[in-house]
Amino acid sequence: MHLQTTISKTVRCSGVGLHSGRKVGLSLLPADADSGIVFSLKAHDGEKFITPSPENVVGTGLATTLGNGDGSVSTVEHLLAAIRGLGIDNILIKADGSEIPIMDGSAASFVYLLRSAGLSKLNKLRRFLAVTKPFEHSNGEKSIKAKPFDGFRVDYLIDFDHPYIGSQTMSFELSPESFVRRIAKARTFGFLKEVELLHKNGLALGGSLDNAVVLDEYGVINDEGLRYKDEFVRHKVLDFIGDMAVAPLPIHGQFEVCCSGHAFNNEFLRMLTDNAASCLEARHMVAPGARAVRDIRPEVAAAAVVA
Repeated sequence: MHLQTTISKTVRCSGVGLHSGRKVGLSLLPADADSGIVFSLKAHDGEKFITPSPENVVGTGLATTLGNGDGSVSTVEHLLAAIRGLGIDNILIKADGSEIPIMDGSAASFVYLLRSAGLSKLNKLRRFLAVTKPFEHSNGEKSIKAKPFDGFRVDYLIDFDHPYIGSQTMSFELSPESFVRRIAKARTFGFLKEVELLHKNGLALGGSLDNAVVLDEYGVINDEGLRYKDEFVRHKVLDFIGDMAVAPLPIHGQFEVCCSGHAFNNEFLRMLTDNAASCLEARHMVAPGARAVRDIRPEVAAAAVVA
């Protein structure tokens, strides 16, 4: 049977916050079955909890930000991608500040941290949301198409008007092994002119060549160059996995993504979950190679999405 998982022990790290440029701490703790992914934030009136959901995404500038009332935490997508990528169902995330540390701009540090914690199986079947019929959201050149698939697959296209990037494509089927090998080390990227403008306006103060691939008008200015020839599209796939992880359960489907970003990813996920009763179905995993069993009726799938 496919049982839910959590991490086996508490692990901690610290790093620079992308927005503030200040040192921020992070603790990852085991959690009970069916609790899902939960963020715990320090607030002036005590501890505040945020459960990821499409509606709790309150910012998509530079990174994905989750918020609930007067509490928020930004730059969550790389950590969420690592959690989903490694197949972790339940975890408590304690952030010392209002940001998750950017680390090296990829998910590699979080993969290392989670692997060092180890995984434990829980006595509950794994649950997921299955795409049951094709669904599409588009706006100009941006589009995301979803259709049924036994697992999580992404076919991604990026197209940048820059000689070092241009058009890149990647097809990727998610598993812990493929995530670690093909996606986790791909870093975020940006353009030198934009970075300089952001810094002048007091934004992205933690962004540097240590945690991003930076391009001038000719090419990459990082001394070490790229980790992959197509690192740019690989990172976009990483971001997409993280942005889809704000759904209350892992989503199974095949996604054809064109020229998207954090904002458009969230628009798509909101629309998909708004139409949950007709195109999503909550299910339980049963056994390797066996057909997943229906968890709830399609007409009440929306209730699982917002629960």
